[in-house]
Amino acid sequence: MGSGPILGNTGGASDKTHGSRWRVHDNGGGVSSTVHYLFFWFLVCSSVGVFYIFYLFSNPNLNYKNSIGCQEDNEGSWGIGVFYGDSPFSLKPIEAMNIWDNKSAAWPVANPVVTCASVTDAGFPSNFVADPFLYAQDDILYMFFETKNPITMQGDIAVSRSMDNGVTWEQMGVALDKEWHLSHPYVFDYNLQIYMIPGGSGKRDVRLYKAVEFPLKWKFEKVILNRPLVDAFIIQHEEMYWIFGSYPSQVTNNNLEIWYSRSPLGPWTAHKKTPVSGPRNGGRPFFYNGNLYRLAHDERVRVFKIVALTVNSYKEVEVDLGIENPTKGKNAWNGARSHHLDIHRLRTGQWVAVADGDRILFGDVTRRRMVGCSLIVAAGSIVYLICWLLGLAKCLIPITHGLKKKSNAGLLCERLKSRLRLNINPNTYRGKLVFSFLLILSIVIACVGFGYIYGGNGAERPYPVNDRFSQFTLLAMTYDARIWNLKMYVKHYSQCASVREIVVVWNKGKPPDPKDLDSMVPVRIRVEDQNSLNNRFKPDPLIKTKAVLELDDDILMNCDDLERGFKIWRENPQRLVGFYPRLVTGPSPLKYRPEKHARKHNGYNMILTGAAFVDHEVAFERYWGKEAEAGRVMVDEVFNCEDVLMNFLYANATFAGPSVEYVKPAWAIDTSKFSGVAISGNTQEHYRVRGKCLEKFAKLYGGVVDRKVEFRRRKDGWDL
Repeated sequence: MGSGPILGNTGGASDKTHGSRWRVHDNGGGVSSTVHYLFFWFLVCSSVGVFYIFYLFSNPNLNYKNSIGCQEDNEGSWGIGVFYGDSPFSLKPIEAMNIWDNKSAAWPVANPVVTCASVTDAGFPSNFVADPFLYAQDDILYMFFETKNPITMQGDIAVSRSMDNGVTWEQMGVALDKEWHLSHPYVFDYNLQIYMIPGGSGKRDVRLYKAVEFPLKWKFEKVILNRPLVDAFIIQHEEMYWIFGSYPSQVTNNNLEIWYSRSPLGPWTAHKKTPVSGPRNGGRPFFYNGNLYRLAHDERVRVFKIVALTVNSYKEVEVDLGIENPTKGKNAWNGARSHHLDIHRLRTGQWVAVADGDRILFGDVTRRRMVGCSLIVAAGSIVYLICWLLGLAKCLIPITHGLKKKSNAGLLCERLKSRLRLNINPNTYRGKLVFSFLLILSIVIACVGFGYIYGGNGAERPYPVNDRFSQFTLLAMTYDARIWNLKMYVKHYSQCASVREIVVVWNKGKPPDPKDLDSMVPVRIRVEDQNSLNNRFKPDPLIKTKAVLELDDDILMNCDDLERGFKIWRENPQRLVGFYPRLVTGPSPLKYRPEKHARKHNGYNMILTGAAFVDHEVAFERYWGKEAEAGRVMVDEVFNCEDVLMNFLYANATFAGPSVEYVKPAWAIDTSKFSGVAISGNTQEHYRVRGKCLEKFAKLYGGVVDRKVEFRRRKDGWDL
C-alpha cells in the first residue's frame, strides 16, 4: 500500500504561512515510479495538446491573409448580400437568380457580395460591414455602409459602386470618418442636393451632411434635431416630412419616436403620440402599390404596413416580408441574425435590395473566452487533484489554526484524501490507470478550452475567389441497399455553406421520398432505368451550377475540406480537383497504384472521381461523346473504371498543364464499413480489373503516365 501520510510535525519539516501550519508529506519510496509513469503520460498528452493548438493556429479558415482586417470582433462578423425580386415581397438571394460572373469564377454569384475581406483588400481595413443603403444615379448603384475600423475600433461610412445592378461592387473608399462611431448612413435627395444622416453614438443629436463631391466628400450642414435618435430616417409622406428613430435607452423597449416638419431641414415637432410602440428601424421605408411600409428588426428584419400617419395618429401592422430565413446556421453568412434591409426599384422595374447578416450572435468572442478559460481552469484543477493525492502538492486549506488547534476544514480535507487513497492507490495497476485517465482527461479538457479561445466560432466558411463567393451541386450515386449511408450523407453535407443542391442518382430499387431526407438544401432524386456506373456522368440540364462535386455516398469529410476543394477548382476549372490521388505507372503493362505508392514516388496522375469537382458541362459532354463510347461499354462490362475513363479523357484533352489537382482532406471516413455494403471489397480483384481498364483506355485515348503532378506544389500547403 506504500507509506501513509504523516500528520502534525513528526520528524519532518514544517511550513508556516501567516500563522498556519500546512501538511507535510512523506511519500516513501513507492511514489517515485508512479511519478515517472505519470510524467511519461504527461509528455505524451502534452504533445497531443501542442499539436492540437498548432492545428488551431494553422487552420486557414481562422486567419485572413491580411492581418489588419477581419479580426475577431465581439460585435460579430457582418457581411452584405444582394437580393432581387419582382416586388419587395418576393425577394430572393442573388444565388437563386443564377447570375454568372466569369471574371471572378462565380458560377453562380453567391452572397455575401461585400465583406470585411473585400473592403480590406481594396486598401480600407475593416472588421465587418453592415447597415447598407443604396443610392442610384442613372444605371449606377452606390452603396453606403458602416465599416468598422480595426485600428480605431469605431464605425466609419464607406461607399461601393456597382455598374451591373448589384452583382459586383467596386470599393471606392471611406466617405465619412469622425472622432466618434458612425453607422446607418441614410442617404436621400432634397432640392437637387444629396444629403446623409449617419447614426453617431458620440453626439447626442441628429446631424445632416451634404455631398460636396459625391460620393466621397461630404460636409457637415447642420444639427436638425437635438435628440440622440438611433437608426433615424426621413421620409416624405402627404406633404410632410417625418423622422422615425429610437431613443438609445429605450431601444429594447419597443419605443419609437416620430417627429414631423414641412422641410427635412426642420424645425421638427414631436408627434402627439411619441413614443409609439414599435421595434427600432431596420432600413429605408418604401412605397409599394400606394402603401407605405416601415422596415424594423430584432434579430431578423421585419416589415410593417403604416395604415395611419398624421400629426395626431399613427398605426402600423406587421406583414410578411417573404424572405426565407437561412437554414445552415453558422455556416450561412446570415445564419444567426440580420438587422438591416434597403429596397430599391431599378429602372427596369425589377426590385433590388441589400441586407446585412451575421453568422454569430453579439458577444460570441467573450462567451467563448469565458468558457475556454473555465475549461482550462478545470483541467488545471484535475492536475492539482492528481498531485494532491500523490502527495506532490499541499492541501490548499490549512490543517492547523494557530499553533495547535486543527481546523475543521483541514481535518475534512485530510479525511477526504485518506478515503480517496484507500480506493485509488497510486502504487497499484488500478491506481495508475485511474491517474493516467485523469491526466488524459485534463489534457482533453484543456484542448477543448483552447479550442473555444482560439478555434473560432465553429463555422466552416466558404473561401472567396477574387472576393466573390459561389455555389456547387453535390451529386451522389446510390441504390436501395445504401439508404442508411444516404440519409447520413444528406444531413451532413447539406449544411455546407456552398452546397446549393444535392442530386441523388438512383440506380436500383425503390427510391426514397426527398421529404424523408433531413436536408437544409433541395434534394432531387434522379431515377435511372439501368444500373450503370456511367449514370454518374450523365448530362443533366436541371443542374444550375457550373461546378459539380461527384462524391460517393459512403465518404464523410468535413465541410471545410469541401470548401477548400471548391476554391481550388474555381481557380482551375479545367481540371479534375479531388481528394484521392492515384498513380499510374508504366510502360506496359500499366499499373494502378494507391495513394501510398504515389506519395512514395512524390506524384500522382489520376484523381478518383468518387470525390472530385468537375465542370459538369465539359466533363459530362466529354464522357458521353461518341469518342468515349467504347470506354463506356467497358465500364458496363466490368462494372468498374468509370473514374479511370474520366481521367483518361481529361488527360488527353487539348488544354496544356496538369489535368488533375489534389486537395488533402483533414479526415475522411468510409461509412460503408459500418453498413456492410461496400462496392469494392476485394482489393486485389479491384486492382486487377483496373489494370485491364488502363491498358484498354491507353490504346483508345492515349496515356496518362506522362501527366504526373508532384505533391506540395501549392503555397497554401493544401496538397501536402
